[in-house]
Amino acid sequence: MAIEASGQELKDKVAIVTGAGRNIGRMIALTLAAGGAAVVVNARSNRAEAESVMREIEKRGGHALAAVADVSDPSAVEGMIAATAERFGRIDILVNNAAVRKETPLETMTVAEWRDILGVILDGAFNCVKSCLPHLKKSNAGAIINIGGLSAHTGAKHRAHVITAKAGIVGFTRALAHDLAADRVTANCVAPGLIDTARQPSAPEPQHHQSQNMLAGRLGAPEDIAAAVRFLAGPGARYITGQTLHVNGGAYLG
Repeated sequence: MAIEASGQELKDKVAIVTGAGRNIGRMIALTLAAGGAAVVVNARSNRAEAESVMREIEKRGGHALAAVADVSDPSAVEGMIAATAERFGRIDILVNNAAVRKETPLETMTVAEWRDILGVILDGAFNCVKSCLPHLKKSNAGAIINIGGLSAHTGAKHRAHVITAKAGIVGFTRALAHDLAADRVTANCVAPGLIDTARQPSAPEPQHHQSQNMLAGRLGAPEDIAAAVRFLAGPGARYITGQTLHVNGGAYLG
């Protein structure tokens, strides 16, 4: 599916997209770049993926920086933010997309597995917001978009750690909206439904995919999520904050 560069509403803005090496994160990065933003493409460890997305953006005439950093590590995040500020001089948009979405029965889930999921999703979002905050406040039109998830609202088997973290993202978004309103920084959450993304060859289809009825009659595409993020990052969404936007084809009517 082609990315429509219908405008340059994000021209002169700088965006950071975590977990942007593939799938939804990759498409968010490409779509924000199509809107005119310079984009920092973050990956947890796979530099090749991050640099591939960076080159895609540059090939289309945009500006990008590949940044390898584990968002659950505060010092790694601080380094990424410092590199962004040095390269581009500002940060206007933060998209907290990085996540780990494993399926593990509660009976066999270890404390380490629990903490790993919450560390990437919740701690990662906190670390990125904290480090970006001085720059977002200077923007005068800062935008934080957190990526939630359908199962945080419907529940699902074998995903207690993921569901807890994604539900926490919704609460974090609402708290940020209150804390940052005076600084003209908006905070919203996009909650994807069942999205057709590339998975590891050995990875089974998530169990909750089999129990959802989508009124749209199809799986979503990464472009569907990226379009919502681009809107919330742009000038047309400055009166929207603290909200969760469900992009799920009618699988959940919140």
